[in-house]
Amino acid sequence: MPILFWEKDESVAVITMSNEENRHNPDFAKAFNDALDEIRSDTTITAVVITSDSEKFWSLGIDVDWIGNRMNENATGDIKAFMYAMNDVFRNILLFPVPVIAALGGHAFGNGAILACACDFRFMKSDRGYFCLPEVDLGIPFLPSMIPILQKAIPQYKLNELKLTGKRAAAAELEAHHVLAKASTDADRMMADALAFAKSFTKKRGIFAEHKKRMYKHITDAMEKDDPDYIESLFLFVAE
Repeated sequence: MPILFWEKDESVAVITMSNEENRHNPDFAKAFNDALDEIRSDTTITAVVITSDSEKFWSLGIDVDWIGNRMNENATGDIKAFMYAMNDVFRNILLFPVPVIAALGGHAFGNGAILACACDFRFMKSDRGYFCLPEVDLGIPFLPSMIPILQKAIPQYKLNELKLTGKRAAAAELEAHHVLAKASTDADRMMADALAFAKSFTKKRGIFAEHKKRMYKHITDAMEKDDPDYIESLFLFVAE
């Protein structure tokens, strides 16, 4: 089974993550970046929707088994390369020349929640699924660029709560604080809502890309200037 696949629905590219928990590892990063490159080359596409074929999970973030094995084997080069590759995924989404819309049909935790926040808009089903930033309980600090990615999608007062408590938030709560464009009743309604919204976009790629480039310059600057210090030192886990 592929990690993910994409198909066209009229003018919209729908990326479907298809690995159950949709954990992030080098294979995930490569598949995601490859899909975005393919979609970018099709100039008839005017929006992207990212969803999952799991009824329970959208993405649970980092593949902790993979990264744990690499750490046990002292394969630090593999870990560093993966972290840079995931930054490439986030950058690709942030600067993509058409709207990128997350359709959260299940849990979005950790790096999966950051992936959702890198998108331009978010929809989520109300009947099942949580959004959570559990890093404060796991002893994992965010890279510098991850914080402004979250800030662009979540009001600061709400981010402060979610980030420092590690609490789980459901769709209705996220909609009330404008993290979501809409909390839909169920998975089918969510996809219908997300696709209808996606199909409403007919923006010219050049101007859309330039708007995003200027809006998110502080994030891409942080990826280039600040993140490498933490990646190269592998400052991933804090015991106290």
